Amino acid sequence: MPETSRRGLLFGTAAVSAGAFLTACTSNEPKEKAAAQTNAPAADDAPGKPVTIGFAGPQADHGWLNAINVNAKSRAEKYSEVTLEITEGSNDTAAQIGQVKTLINKKVDVLVILPADGKALTQVGLEAMKAGIPVVNLDRIFASPQAYRCWVGGDNYGMGLNAGHYIGEQLKGKSNAKVVELAGIDNLELTKQRSQGFADALKNYSNIKLVARQAADFTVESGQAKMAQLLQAQKQFDALWNHDDDQGVGALRAIEQAGRDEFIMVGGAGAKSAMDAIKAGNSVLKATVLYPPTMAASAIDLARALGQGKGVSGLSEMEIPTSLTLYSAVVTKENIDQYLPTGFS
Repeated sequence: MPETSRRGLLFGTAAVSAGAFLTACTSNEPKEKAAAQTNAPAADDAPGKPVTIGFAGPQADHGWLNAINVNAKSRAEKYSEVTLEITEGSNDTAAQIGQVKTLINKKVDVLVILPADGKALTQVGLEAMKAGIPVVNLDRIFASPQAYRCWVGGDNYGMGLNAGHYIGEQLKGKSNAKVVELAGIDNLELTKQRSQGFADALKNYSNIKLVARQAADFTVESGQAKMAQLLQAQKQFDALWNHDDDQGVGALRAIEQAGRDEFIMVGGAGAKSAMDAIKAGNSVLKATVLYPPTMAASAIDLARALGQGKGVSGLSEMEIPTSLTLYSAVVTKENIDQYLPTGFS
C-alpha cells in the first residue's frame, strides 16, 4: 500500500516527520549546538552529495505492489542529486537475484530491495553488503540481519490486532457475536501474523467468536469465490475481516450478489477503492486497516541518508536506525479525509 510522499513524510503513516531530517540537538550553549550540528549531520530537502540508489522491486501485478514502485520512483524524483537505477521487477526469485547482481556490478551507492522471497534473496543481500553497498531491505525481511543495513516495513501482526480491536469495539454490546475472516495466502508468514494478531485481539471480547475462515489469493477473482463460499456456509454473522483490499473488491461483489448486509466489513491495506466505499457509506465496508506502501518512499529517504552519511530528523543518533516498523492505522468514515490521499489504485 500507501503513498505518502504526501506532506513530505519520511516514514509515511508511521508519522515520523521527514520532510526535514534532524539538524542538530539543541542547547542553550551556542558552541554545543554547533558541535551537535557538526557531529550529527541530518538529511534535509536541500541537494546534497550525489547518490545512486539501486531499486529492485516487485512485479506490479497487484495494486499494493504497483504502489510500492510508484512511491519509490516519485520519492527519488524529489531529490535532484539522487539517481535511481530501477529494475523491471520480478516475482521470480532467480530473475530478481540476477537483477540485484547487475545493480551490484554497476556499483550503485545503496540498494533498496523488496524481495520476492526474503529467504531466497538473503544470499544476494549478503553479497551486496560484503561489496560495501548498504542494503535497505523493504517489507519482506531477509533471513539474516547481516544481509541488510536497515529494514523498513509494515506490521502484519499489528494489522490483525487493530482490525480485531476495531471489530471488537463495534460488537462489544452484542451477545454471541459471530465473526468471519477472509485471509490472504496461508503459506505466507504475513498471513499467519495477520491472523494471529486478529485472534489475539478477539480474546479481549468474550462475547465474540470467530466462526469461519477462508484463505484467498490476494486477487479479485479469489476474493469473490472464497467470499461466496463463506456466505453460503454462514447464514448470519456480524463482522468480516478481509486481509486485502484487492481481494476485497471480489468479496464485495459476492456480498452484493448474495444480497447480504447484516454485518460490517473491515478491509486491509488501504486501496483507494476501499476508501471511496468507506466515504460513500453505501456498503458493508466500514473500515480498512492500512499497510502503507509509503514504506517505499521512506526506504528511498533512508537510502539517500545512508549514501550521504547522514542521520534522521527527530532522532539524536548520527546513523539511521536498523529497523522501522510502520503503524497500521484504522481508516473509518470519521478520519477518511486524512488518509484518502494515501489510497492506491
